[in-house]
Amino acid sequence: MADKTNHPLSERTIHITAVEPLAVLGPNDQNLWAIREFFPKLNLVARGDQLKVIGPGDQVDLFLERFEQLQRHVAKYNELPRKVLDDIMGSGDKQEEDGDESGVIVHGNFGLRVKPRTRNQQRLVDAVVKNDMVFAVGPAGTGKTYTAVALAVRALKDRQVRKIILTRPAVEAGENLGFLPGDLREKLDPYLQPLYDALKDMVPPQKLVEYLETGVIQIAPLAFMRGRTLDHAFVILDEAQNASLPQMKMFLTRMGRDAKFLITGDATQVDLPDRVRSGLMPAVDHLRAVEGVAVIDLDEKDVIRHELVTRVIAAFKDIEENRPPANGKPTTEQK
Repeated sequence: MADKTNHPLSERTIHITAVEPLAVLGPNDQNLWAIREFFPKLNLVARGDQLKVIGPGDQVDLFLERFEQLQRHVAKYNELPRKVLDDIMGSGDKQEEDGDESGVIVHGNFGLRVKPRTRNQQRLVDAVVKNDMVFAVGPAGTGKTYTAVALAVRALKDRQVRKIILTRPAVEAGENLGFLPGDLREKLDPYLQPLYDALKDMVPPQKLVEYLETGVIQIAPLAFMRGRTLDHAFVILDEAQNASLPQMKMFLTRMGRDAKFLITGDATQVDLPDRVRSGLMPAVDHLRAVEGVAVIDLDEKDVIRHELVTRVIAAFKDIEENRPPANGKPTTEQK
């Protein structure tokens, strides 16, 4: 059977597995209805993650090529604006999004590009490529956690690892977890929230739920790492200054085959009890020269939060070193 243009009819089935079908086809198939306008000779039938395409062979071939471009865009940017859909399905020569693509670690949700913003953040990215164990040490606001999570998500997307494991020591920063309501998970989730926040920027919501439910992404207190061997994983120990020396040894010896370990911490914000020694800096000092281990030192110049954060860090450094305030006026304690 052939149509009037002598192109034989063709039937093909596309399996949408690289991205969420909803992200390409749109809620209630809104995008699919728009796509049909560009290919009126084709019969497009969507069921679950399959899209059946029926029509003249040349049109089917062209459709398959452009629909693949749609999927690549969604996989890269986690979104499909109507203008992009129109550009791709209308001409197939859609250029990349405006903006510098160089140095992008991962494309997050809503067109977010996560990339190193300071020289030391770039050194951190380079160090993770070259080493299996990396320490990133520096003050608050230097992007340690966010950059680390971005590197982990990239490794998962590129299939360099099979899972991401994010962990923090469950140390109470001036608060007692025992007085918080709920079970253990509910008590700990707020403490682990910065890790969830970073992931929500970089992984589509439905995919993140799936990853958490299936264990592809695991978020847990440091104590839960005991006894495990972490193979084929990108493992981040965040807030490592709150790990004791025995805990640090326990964690670092969990490394299994094809694993990447990234340890982040701020030596000036230790929340451990007075008699408990932090294991972060001793580990850094003794492993700095070990082959396969890299240490990246970040400082106030790497702070990427509000500009006042840099000034606050400098002020507290003066307090800790017992220097007078910049205005020269004595403090209440000095009077």
